[in-house]
Amino acid sequence: MHRTGLTELEIVVAVARRRSFRGAARELGMSATAVSNAVAGLENRLQTRLFNRSTRSVALTDVGQRYVDRITPALAEILHATEEIGSLPEMPSGTLRINAPAEVAMMFFEPLLREYAERYPAMRVEVVTESRLIDIVAEGFDAGIRLTESVPLDMISVPLTGAIRQVVVASPAYLERHGRPQAPADLTHHRGVLMRLANGRLYQWELEKDGRKIEAAIPPRLVFSEMRVIREAVRAGLGLGFLAELFIVDELATGRLVTLLDDWCQPFPGLCLYYPGRRHIPIGLRALIELIRSQRAG
Repeated sequence: MHRTGLTELEIVVAVARRRSFRGAARELGMSATAVSNAVAGLENRLQTRLFNRSTRSVALTDVGQRYVDRITPALAEILHATEEIGSLPEMPSGTLRINAPAEVAMMFFEPLLREYAERYPAMRVEVVTESRLIDIVAEGFDAGIRLTESVPLDMISVPLTGAIRQVVVASPAYLERHGRPQAPADLTHHRGVLMRLANGRLYQWELEKDGRKIEAAIPPRLVFSEMRVIREAVRAGLGLGFLAELFIVDELATGRLVTLLDDWCQPFPGLCLYYPGRRHIPIGLRALIELIRSQRAG
C-alpha cells in the first residue's frame, strides 16, 4: 500500500473499520505486530486509549470513536490527493519558470522552446531575463541558465553548450581607420566597447596564452549593460568588443566582424541549465532536460 507519511492514522482507521488488528494488517499489507505497535505508539503519544482489546474482540473507546470520526474525513482527502498526484498523466502540464541572461534566451530559447512548445502544448514557459545571478529557489524559479563556473555548488547542471570562447572583435571599417592590434599591449591604443556587470563593475577582458594570463588594458569608449547592444556598437565601428563567439556566429560568417588576437582567446566551460536537487524533478522541467540532452546527442 502507498504510504502518505500518515501511516499510524491509516492503521487506526483500518483497525476501527475491521474491528481487528489482524484484519487491518491484511488490508494494509503489514504484520499484525507492526499494526499493534503502531497503535500503541500513537496511544502513548496521545496519552489516551483508543481501543479496548480482549483475546476475542477489539472496540473503540469513546475517546477513540471521537478521534476516528474527526480524522477519517481528513485522511480520506489526503489519500485522494495522493492518488491524484500519483495518477497524473505523463504529458507535462503547468508552468515552467526559468531565469537566464537576455543574450542566452535569445541564442537558445528560440530553437529549444519551439520544439518544447510543439511537444508539450499544455506547458506554459515563463523566462525571466536578467544579468544578475540570483537564488533561483528563493525567487521561485524551477531552473536557471548561466556559465558553468557561475553555477552554485549545490545545484545540478545540464550542459547546454560545449566549451566557448570570448573573442576580441572589431568591424572592418574600424580596423581600416585605427589599424589591427598585434599583441594585448596594443589594446591601450584602442577604444573598447565594454560591459557594466550587474554588481556595478566593468567586465575585464581576460586573455591567456601559454599559461600567461592578463587583463587587457583597453580604454573604454562606450559602456553598456547588455551584450546585444555591445555587438551593435562594435558592428557600427565604434570600438573593439569582447564577445562570445556563439553570440556573433552570423557576424563572423559574413565578415561584418573580425576576430583579433585569436591565440590569446582560450576556450572555457560553456553554458548549462541548472536546478535544485535530484529527487522529484517537476515533470515539465524533466521534459526540458530530456530535450536538451537529445538535442546535444544529435
